[in-house]
Amino acid sequence: MAQIQSASGPQVGRTSARSWFVRGLTSDYLVLALTVVYALALGPFVPTLISWASAREVLIAMMPLLVLAIGQSFVMVIAGIDLSLTSIAALASVVAASIMTGSGGYLAGSALATPVALVAFLGIGVLCGMLNGYCAARLRMPAFMVTLVLQMFLSGVAVWYTSLHVEAVSIGNLPRSFVAIGSGNIFGVPYAVLIAAAVALAAHHLLSRTVLGRWLYAVGINPRAAQVSGVPVARVVLLAFVLSGLCAAIASIIYTGRLETGTPVLADRVLLDVIGAAVIGGVSLFGGKAKILGVFFGVLFLSVVDKGLQLLGMSQFVVFAVKGGLILLAALLDALRNYLLLGADR
Repeated sequence: MAQIQSASGPQVGRTSARSWFVRGLTSDYLVLALTVVYALALGPFVPTLISWASAREVLIAMMPLLVLAIGQSFVMVIAGIDLSLTSIAALASVVAASIMTGSGGYLAGSALATPVALVAFLGIGVLCGMLNGYCAARLRMPAFMVTLVLQMFLSGVAVWYTSLHVEAVSIGNLPRSFVAIGSGNIFGVPYAVLIAAAVALAAHHLLSRTVLGRWLYAVGINPRAAQVSGVPVARVVLLAFVLSGLCAAIASIIYTGRLETGTPVLADRVLLDVIGAAVIGGVSLFGGKAKILGVFFGVLFLSVVDKGLQLLGMSQFVVFAVKGGLILLAALLDALRNYLLLGADR
């Protein structure tokens, strides 16, 4: 009996240690803890990083990125990926700007300029999302290839469209009623924060409280089993891409309002951040797993890392290299989490 107890003791200890390790890796607050540790570690070198002014700046700057990452999460939860998000945002930006600009816009000086432009933003996002979703769901084309091709196509169209309307590289002179969306506030809370918060809450409700949310998870875990269970897989895939395109359009509204100009290169450097923030926030590359709170923490982490490196005076190349390494590490951890969870299920 003593031998049995002594043999089982180390085994129980190893099991307990593994259990705690798995819990740590799968905790919703792991990324938030890493963000705090990073900020505190850099605090002595760049004290402004942990100041209220810097925190407010990071919070406001990360809002459109958060909306884009939420859109990406809808596609990643079904085990897909959307590489066209930033190009959708760029095309929506220049088309909407051409409608409302005071320099020869289609509705220049009209009270309808801003409302019609907002409809154009959302319409382009939905239409592009439908195109992605139709090719992926009905034509059974790989999401990676479909969205990569659309990214290249839309980027070219955005540049061409801009050249038709102005000789410059962007379309400016936008009405103040629209610019206020990017720079205005109500009771001290920026409109951008309110818009992003509304999108995040709506996305959380959709994923956790609706039938569509359960369908999205089911398709991501096992599309064939979901089909057998009565889930309309093709329609769910289509809706995932539509939601992604819609989020791209909303992010484009915030970006364009902040820049006060429509540009065909809008958000062209944040695609890696969008995917990385979702992965760091716990959205699985293998599908079937996503939480909006985790996405928020992932965006916050990358934004704080970016801000800290900039305050340290690092070049843009170093910033890209560091963020790329962090995203690669997050992808490896995602694979490890899946391995451990599968092992725990066995």
